[in-house]
Amino acid sequence: MRGVVEKAMEDGALGMSTGLIYLPGSFAGTEELIELAKVVSRHDGIYVSHMRSEAGRMFEAIEELFEIARKADLPAQISHIKLAGKSNWGQTDKVLGLIEAARAEGLDITQDQYMYPASSTGIQNRIPTWAREGGRAKFKERMRDPETKAKVIAEMKETLARSGQENYDYAMIAHYGPDTSLNGMNVMEAARKVKGSDSRDAQIEMILEINANGGASGVFHSMNEQDLIGYLRHPNTMVAADSGVRRWQHGVPHPRGYGNTARCLARFVRELGVLRMEDAIRRMTSLPASTFRLKDRGVLREGAWADIVIFDPGKVQDNATFTDPHHYSTGFKRVLVNGVVTVADDRHTETRGGMLVRRGE
Repeated sequence: MRGVVEKAMEDGALGMSTGLIYLPGSFAGTEELIELAKVVSRHDGIYVSHMRSEAGRMFEAIEELFEIARKADLPAQISHIKLAGKSNWGQTDKVLGLIEAARAEGLDITQDQYMYPASSTGIQNRIPTWAREGGRAKFKERMRDPETKAKVIAEMKETLARSGQENYDYAMIAHYGPDTSLNGMNVMEAARKVKGSDSRDAQIEMILEINANGGASGVFHSMNEQDLIGYLRHPNTMVAADSGVRRWQHGVPHPRGYGNTARCLARFVRELGVLRMEDAIRRMTSLPASTFRLKDRGVLREGAWADIVIFDPGKVQDNATFTDPHHYSTGFKRVLVNGVVTVADDRHTETRGGMLVRRGE
């Protein structure tokens, strides 16, 4: 594994990222991650992590990130920082206090977030990782054993209660291939339609069935906008989204894939006044460029790459919603990628000005 990381860094990777909530990353131990991060450190790279928990074990997870940064001697970035689950809301000051204490110690810790009080991942991630390890066939085999299935259900109920939720009505199905009629429904609604009951047990059976059939993408309304605002006010919080490129009118995906940046400018700058326009732009440009050591990017000056967005501050608007997400943002006069006009008057010009960006180039 060290050799794989070494080769990637030699090829120009910016650093190493982990998804410690997801399979198979959830099985990686801290010491293993430290050893790999040491390789990244030798190449002046960064460690970026979707941490092991964003809910009840958030503080353990953030301490693990600090430990990796400390022992490997490299900067670390928290991906889409949040507090998920009602029982965890209202603790942004505590989280930011830990980050500031780590920075005072000498660690280079930064964070990014998206502009919505809902996350997006697979519906099947409500099921314990140990039950899904080994793929679909292994999962089905475990579910055929009554004792194992009962253990899975008990753990799911315990996790649900710990998060402060009574049901899975906060979890919306974005796209489920075997039955697209469920797209846009929450798990409770889907259970009522498929199982004839919206009881908690029926909802869990619905989630288990979804995983057995290959899984489904989901949107999870488990966050609080005041927490989002608390993180956004911190000067080292970048505006980012990890949404993939969307297929037009396909499913009911999280709107961040269409409107994340515009939402920051429209809602949190213009409407709510959480940030000044200059601060918001810095969070999207020079701050991430300097953090990830992207040379000659993120700034307007002679000699830098001409990645430029020209927009009307009074009109820029995200138009994608949770119930109707397939709408592009508006208010953008021009978007230049490496000096090539890629968007003109809110429409893509079909040009391809992008290029591979490597560390240090």
